[in-house]
Amino acid sequence: MQTRNRILDDLAKVAGGAVSTLAGIKGEVDTLIRQQLERLMAQMDAVPRDEFEAVKAVASKARAEQEKLEIRLTRIEARLAKGAPLKTARKAGKTASTKGKAAAGKKPAAKTAPKRKAAAKTTP
Repeated sequence: MQTRNRILDDLAKVAGGAVSTLAGIKGEVDTLIRQQLERLMAQMDAVPRDEFEAVKAVASKARAEQEKLEIRLTRIEARLAKGAPLKTARKAGKTASTKGKAAAGKKPAAKTAPKRKAAAKTTP
């Protein structure tokens, strides 16, 4: 009976060793696969998640602003179709100081074109 127990004990030890070896091999295989996937991702020049989320937020903000501007443009076009005058930023932005200068008779400085030298003509 002792021989059977020895054989069974030896088989149990071998099986236990095999299981621990397989667990170690599994860990090594997982590590190798992870390294290969990281190399592939680096070669693919993929964008990191946080950068993607940042660009996505900027794009959604730009889209919302575009929709607001579309609504504003539609309203302006409707006013023009009715013939209503539009207030421009230039007219609305005049201050009392600019009106006062115009009323005082001061002329704004005239812009002068840069002087050009006459090209010398050569005759053959």
